Amino acid sequence: MTPFLQISNLNVTLGQTHPILRSVDLTLSEGETRGLVGESGAGKSMIGKAILGTLPSALRVRSGEIVLDGEDLQRLADKDRRRVIGAKAALIPQDPLTALNPSKRIGVQITNRLVDILGWRRKAAEARAIELLDEVHIPNPDRVMRAYPHELSGGMRQRILIAAAFAAEPKLIIADEPTTALDVTAQKQVLKLIHEMQQRHGTSLLFVTHDLGVVSKICQSLTVLYSGLVLESTGVDEFFATPRHAYSRALLQATPKYTDPDASLTPVPDPVIEATQREVQMFDRKQAHV
Repeated sequence: MTPFLQISNLNVTLGQTHPILRSVDLTLSEGETRGLVGESGAGKSMIGKAILGTLPSALRVRSGEIVLDGEDLQRLADKDRRRVIGAKAALIPQDPLTALNPSKRIGVQITNRLVDILGWRRKAAEARAIELLDEVHIPNPDRVMRAYPHELSGGMRQRILIAAAFAAEPKLIIADEPTTALDVTAQKQVLKLIHEMQQRHGTSLLFVTHDLGVVSKICQSLTVLYSGLVLESTGVDEFFATPRHAYSRALLQATPKYTDPDASLTPVPDPVIEATQREVQMFDRKQAHV
């Protein structure tokens, strides 16, 4: 089966030379959920931004292919790329308060995507937005449509972002640590909701997270990154049974055990970090001679 999303040899740099993503290969099938894991600065969010074409201005794709539903995004003109991304992909961002426009009502922010991208009439888009708010279990959706973001709780704002992401029926959702700004109870509810929506709509999901516990519950596969380099890419069951890379094993050992809340946390050992850093340096030296 041809992957719905295929990233090959993706290199992103800061300026001309400083690597941010190092020859990343990644595939995602239709309906699959793949986790992107690694510590802060590993490059997880940068992969999502490279797909969506929203990399910071100081970063650039130096080489590689990003093929989405058979179209190589890197070969498209900016206008055509925005059209393809707008119709086939969407983002659930990390912080709902900053992602939502504080000066616009919720209804406008959901319907704009349908009107601007798919050409829906405003009345039909509003009806669809109410359906979506109901689908993500928001009570009184008519009232919420007229509300401003600051009038809602963090959990409700995140549910609205989920509804907005699924509004245009995209084939790919990139969820960039969508529970970071929420309390534990709201996190559990939002994760369950994302999984329900993804299953209901048959959407492919690229899930960026630090939490291996989340990966074990909702992902079929995962990719482990360190400093923009893929260390391991495998199925979830295989990963938790027999992680291949020493850094992956250390991440598992560092994960809090919810069945034993009094257990001490085990940080990733310095020798593992040092060995992984040497692996990155060796990779860079090899690339310099290619």
